[in-house]
Amino acid sequence: MTIGVILMMVAAAVFGNLAADVVSHDDITELDAFLADWFHSHKNSVWTNPMLFITHTHDVLGVSIMASALGLYFYLKKARYWLICLVLAVPGGQLLNVLLKTIFQRARPSFDEPLLTLATYSFPSGHTLGATVFYGVLAAYLVCVVPRWKVRIPAVLGACAMVALVALSRVYLGAHYLSDVLGAMVEGCGWLAVCITSCSTLRRRRAARISE
Repeated sequence: MTIGVILMMVAAAVFGNLAADVVSHDDITELDAFLADWFHSHKNSVWTNPMLFITHTHDVLGVSIMASALGLYFYLKKARYWLICLVLAVPGGQLLNVLLKTIFQRARPSFDEPLLTLATYSFPSGHTLGATVFYGVLAAYLVCVVPRWKVRIPAVLGACAMVALVALSRVYLGAHYLSDVLGAMVEGCGWLAVCITSCSTLRRRRAARISE
């Protein structure tokens, strides 16, 4: 629980600083604009179709389908606390992201010939948040139930790689700025800490009551 609280506090502090930089148009917004223009100038490369595939498979529908499949697995395995954690993390994280988008109301990158045209706000990235919480729960579950480090390490690295790919696809396709995806990663990590810590505390208290 202590580790979870520390992670929540760190995530909140990092997100707050990043959000303040975005609102005040600090140095990171200059990097945002530079990277957005650079990626847009290379939009016709061989990476465009793979980036479109990654981004479309991690929209709200795609993440919901993957989360439902994982939830079914948890249900069949009778991993009730992991199922609760998943329900809190994915739908709850998406609702939190919508709230933050509404609060900050940051406009998306704008180009003459965009690859994607979206009407919603930009900060933080919903796709990146969804990937962070989904793959985060999956990696946390594997780390907890599999004792072998040969499985644990690839699970964590694989989760990080998938989140990074989704984030890259959003910046590459001109749907988000760099700070949008970074903010979503931090937001997702903080929300994961809340969900995992809460479910772990609930499980421990229930076990303590049963043993009394």
